[in-house]
Formats: sequence, structure tokens, C-alpha cells
Amino acid sequence: MIKFNYYIPTRIVFGCGSLEQLATLKLPGKKALIVITNGKSVRKYGYLQRVQDLLAKNGCDNVVYDKILPNPILTHVMEGAQLAKKEACDFVLGLGGGSPIDSAKSIAIMATNPGDYWDYISGGTGKAMPIPNRPLPIVAITTTAGTGTEADPWTVITHQDRQEKIGFGYDLTYPTLSIVDPELMVTVPPHLTAYQGFDALFHSCEGFIANIATPVSDGYALQAVKLVAKSLAKAVANGKDLEARTDVALANTLSGMNESTSSCTSEHSLAHATGALHPEIPHGAALIAISEEYFKFFAAKVPDRIKELAKAMGKPGNSALEFVDALVELQKQCGVYGLKLSDYGVTYDELPALVDNAYATMGGLFKLDRHTLSRDETIGIMQRAFK
Repeated sequence: MIKFNYYIPTRIVFGCGSLEQLATLKLPGKKALIVITNGKSVRKYGYLQRVQDLLAKNGCDNVVYDKILPNPILTHVMEGAQLAKKEACDFVLGLGGGSPIDSAKSIAIMATNPGDYWDYISGGTGKAMPIPNRPLPIVAITTTAGTGTEADPWTVITHQDRQEKIGFGYDLTYPTLSIVDPELMVTVPPHLTAYQGFDALFHSCEGFIANIATPVSDGYALQAVKLVAKSLAKAVANGKDLEARTDVALANTLSGMNESTSSCTSEHSLAHATGALHPEIPHGAALIAISEEYFKFFAAKVPDRIKELAKAMGKPGNSALEFVDALVELQKQCGVYGLKLSDYGVTYDELPALVDNAYATMGGLFKLDRHTLSRDETIGIMQRAFK
């Protein structure tokens, strides 16, 4: 018998030019804490100023917090929350990719709640305490297509002192409003377009093979996979191709919906552990480096599911390994095949410790695999993936 629980409360405004609607959309407050990264792009390309101007037209004031790192850290969550309190902000707006939007969700929690953010985290050294107060409302405006965070409640933060990178979220960390405007994505460099696009792909593939997948999540996942297969290489080759950018942006939003109705699996635990121990590695790069061996392993364990993914990638689907072939082909087309973990400082000898970190911090995702990985099997996947 089919059973599922569906809940995605986010209003999503999607399409080229949709950012302009920020001037007239109903907002959840009158003063926003705008959360951006410590990079230059949102200022350089005028995105921050446009958002500030549109908020002003909507009668909304703002203050900016601009320290977020590519792998967001606990210290900045706490600093951002203090600024939100000091400035009496009544909602948080994440502008950019997954890092600032995830951070906005975590800042929204701590802007209204006592203690330390890690008090509420489950996994690792988190205390898993209940969150007593409702977070500030969250608005997401995406300038990249990778994490799906505009359509899900999840936020991934690193405790920089404990080497723990952990995903967290609940019903009240869904954005109330998300704007997905592919025109804001044309300035993303080719290699980052590829990393982010593969992140969206793996969210969808993992959600499809997760043991809690439903007919609803399957629909989101397979459509996202089809769109990535169709258009990611085009977006990498020509960042100004708005049709390709729109396809990849839609795939990303659908991948977030898939995450909301299914889940990632152990591949993401392993990539997060890699990022926790080596923060300089982009999340998408870690996933790509692991992916070929990871899906080879699961092609033998859940062939029927992987065959469906192969079909979504444009293959006949006669063999589960056709999906791995399609995955490798797409990585080659996007110029990211053969990424080396060793290029980011990962050593072969530390792989067992990396695996242990994955189980300790995000072990819950291993329970969502259709085949329960042993520690030795997991280490074997990482060893075969190591370059």
C-alpha cells in the first residue's frame, strides 16, 4: 500500500525576470537581515543592490551580514544572529547559493532562541535539544543552481572547532518565500556551474534510491535528472544560455522538493565528512569524486532503481551500469571527470577516519540506503574512489 507525507509550505516564484517581483510580493516583515558570502560576486554583478532597491520599493529596510564562507561555519551563524537581534530584523533573507541561504536558515533559528546553535543539532557532539521559540521567517533568493535549499528545510553548517559538518532542519526552517531567477545565474563560472549542477543531480539520484522514496518524490527526482542530463553541459559551455540555465535551475528546485519528500543517502554523509575534514573542497567536487564508485556499488545492490535513473539520463535502461556510464559521460562533457580528492589534501591513510566521521555526524543517512553499508564496504568505496 502506498503511504506518504507531503509538506512543502514555500511559495516559489520561478522564472527569468522574477526578481523584480520582490518589489510587490508580500514579505514576512519590514526589516531584513540580508545574508551573503564574503565573496565579491553579489556586489560585483549588482545583485545585492538590486535586492536592496526592490526591498525599499516594498517598504522594507535591511542590514547586510557578509561573512559567510563556501562551507558555512558555526561562528558566523552566531554572529549573524547577534546582528539580527541588534538591528531588530524581523526576517532573514539569504541571497546567493546554498551557503548564504543555509546560513540564513540557521541564523533565523538563533535570532530567536537561547544558547548555542550546536545545542539544537542532532549528530556528532550536538545536544539535540528541542527548539523552544519559532525562528524568524526566511526568504531565499538563489543566484546558483545546486543545493535545492530554496525548496527544502535543510541547512548544512560546520562546527569549525570539532570538524563536524552536519545537516539540520525542521518544518519551521522552510523558506516562506523563494525567488528563483535564472538570469541571476549567468555569471556563475563553468566549473562552479558543474559542481552545483552535479550536487542537484545527486540530491535527486540519492532521493530516488533512498528507502523512504515515494511516488511524489520519484516524480521530482526523475524530472530533475532528465533536466540535468539535457542541459547541464550546455550551461557549463555557455553560461549565458538562458534556456539551459532555466532547465538546470528548475532541476535544482525540483531536487529540493525531492529532498523535502524523500532524502539524501550515505553519499552525502561521505561528502560532508570530506568537507568537514578539508573545508577547502567544494561540496559538489567531493560528490563528483566519490560518485562513480558509489553508484557502481549500488548498481549491484538496487539495480531496478538505478536502471530507472539510467533511463532518465537518456540510456535504454537494460543495465544498471548504464547509469554509471551516463554519469561519467556527463562529467566528461562538463570537464569535471577524474577529480582527485588528493588535490584537496585528502590522504589515502585518513579514509577510515573520514568514514568514521561520516557515521558519527550524519549516520542517519546510512539508515536510508536500501542496502545497509558495513563500515568495510564504505571504506572500500572511498578507497576505490581515491585518486
